[in-house]
Amino acid sequence: MPERKLNNYFDHALLKSDATAEEIIVACREAQEYEFFGLAVNSFWISLVRDTFEDRKFKIVGVAGFPLGASTTTNKISEALENIGNGADEIDMVANIGLLSAKTYAKVEAEISEIRRAMPEEITLKVIIEAPLINPQIQIDATRIAINAGAQFVKTATGFFGETTEEIVGNVVSAARNEIPVKVSGGIRTLETALKFIELGADRLGSSASVEIVKASLAQVKLATGEA
Repeated sequence: MPERKLNNYFDHALLKSDATAEEIIVACREAQEYEFFGLAVNSFWISLVRDTFEDRKFKIVGVAGFPLGASTTTNKISEALENIGNGADEIDMVANIGLLSAKTYAKVEAEISEIRRAMPEEITLKVIIEAPLINPQIQIDATRIAINAGAQFVKTATGFFGETTEEIVGNVVSAARNEIPVKVSGGIRTLETALKFIELGADRLGSSASVEIVKASLAQVKLATGEA
């Protein structure tokens, strides 16, 4: 089986609040050119991404309850379904971090399960547990909750409230037990960091620096082969 290419790990991300239509279109072109796995944008921009390329090579990743996770379950479902209707292939949903922090686990699992049931089966649900805000044991518990609730991925962070560390990746990957893939995001800005997280077990990477990271990788290959 051929080795998986670095670009295929990435959900290229443009989730800043002041993103413009022009910037979204540039991000679409980058995702297309570099053949990233996905492009993650805020809900307002899903239809623009859908309409930018008819022969799109990447998945459209929408968000729900992003970035706080503190909206109601009904609102998260509504946002997810609207995104799907507008063209999203995957949904990155933020779990209720306050409930996680208080170890009110039954309510967290019930919410994730309800959202999963409300979505079409073919749409991937990734659950963001905002690991930088919770302690290691809750990181582990939250990963198991995502599995029990039927999510297709567990994701470490939004990137808005702290960076994902090697310790966090280790905790989440270990807790996942190969039962659910792990998406790592939050502070992935360098090739070294991306490769380290893949080595630790990341199945997907989320970053706004995807282009720079892949360019750095290509430059290393050229140096190694004498093409530079």
